[in-house]
Amino acid sequence: MTYHCGSLTNTTPLTNRIQVYNGGNMNSRNQQQIYLDFNASTPIDPWVEAAMHHTMEHAFGNPSSSHWAGKPARIVVEAARHKVATLLACKPAEIVFTSGGSESNNQVLKGLFFARQATNAHIITTAVEHPAIVKPCRFLERLGAKITWLPVDKTGRIDANDLRQSITADTILISIMHANNEVGTIQPIEDCAQIARQHGIPFHTDAAQSVGKIPTRVDELGVDFLTIAGHKLYAPKGIGALYMREGSRLEPLIHGADHESGRRAGTESALLANALGDACELAGDLSDMTRTGALRDRLWTALKEHCGDRVVLNGHPEARLPNTLNISFKGHVGSELLKLLPGVAASTGSACHAGRVELSPVLHAMGVSPEAGAAAIRFSLGRTTTAEEIEVVVKQLIALLTA
Repeated sequence: MTYHCGSLTNTTPLTNRIQVYNGGNMNSRNQQQIYLDFNASTPIDPWVEAAMHHTMEHAFGNPSSSHWAGKPARIVVEAARHKVATLLACKPAEIVFTSGGSESNNQVLKGLFFARQATNAHIITTAVEHPAIVKPCRFLERLGAKITWLPVDKTGRIDANDLRQSITADTILISIMHANNEVGTIQPIEDCAQIARQHGIPFHTDAAQSVGKIPTRVDELGVDFLTIAGHKLYAPKGIGALYMREGSRLEPLIHGADHESGRRAGTESALLANALGDACELAGDLSDMTRTGALRDRLWTALKEHCGDRVVLNGHPEARLPNTLNISFKGHVGSELLKLLPGVAASTGSACHAGRVELSPVLHAMGVSPEAGAAAIRFSLGRTTTAEEIEVVVKQLIALLTA
């Protein structure tokens, strides 16, 4: 049976949407091409793509224009804002559309720093953050900010007590990622946010990897700011969102006209906002994560059974994203091993470090040796991953590792 994007709705069963993916992607051309790099980027969901085509035809105007061409675009943008807010269980007015996760993170870090104008500003973050947090923090250090980098244990988790002890009278922000992009470890955000609240300090979490995989309701997490990246949850690249708790004040990162209620200049893209809104609507259903987690566990269990101590798990064994598996293959270099699996798309770490053999900062912070770090491969599964694909990868890896 053939499924056409134009016939899909947001209630179309996931299995049917998977058939749409696989009906036109690389798997139909070569059965050995298997995508296991969903933490790097996801394909656009067929239903999201279909909605984008509709938006291009019917909402092409400037959302800020009051005439007949602008009003449909404004309606689309605000409807999308409501969908993002529904996923996070917050008010639509607390959602700011951005160009992606990096901009959202920069907006919080730089925006709060400049809004406070504090000469001795102190920011607390962790040693395992994405570069979109690390590099803005390094930039702010050059402007006089003091940054505390919380250590992590061997599983990649921080100790909330370390956070409590790091707070000073000058602390203006705490930023701790929800889930790590390389190893999938989930941080104790609720406990950390509670500590921040007790001290009256704004709390931010980079949830680019967790949205759509685990619950991310802002009041349950207790956060004041939360980052979303569209291309991590089946929306296009170039769109993201920042949750800003009502009453928060940030200096705009981009100055210009008063778009996004004065919080982010630049004409809103109805096309991209609509895509993110629809992707967030789909992401509200986490039921498929049970299936994805089972496939992830099948991959790990099979390798462990056949290879024993020659494979080592990087990350927390339980507090981990259900789709993520980071393994060190003893005696091998991860990038070289992947070359022997030419049809398998995976990563030797974060996608931002692809092609680099040296130990990633995340694995280094976890105490992983340079040899074990160079031997690491991250497999990240998604909605379209099938049991058959996992079996193929298992057989190929076992054949290479036991030869």
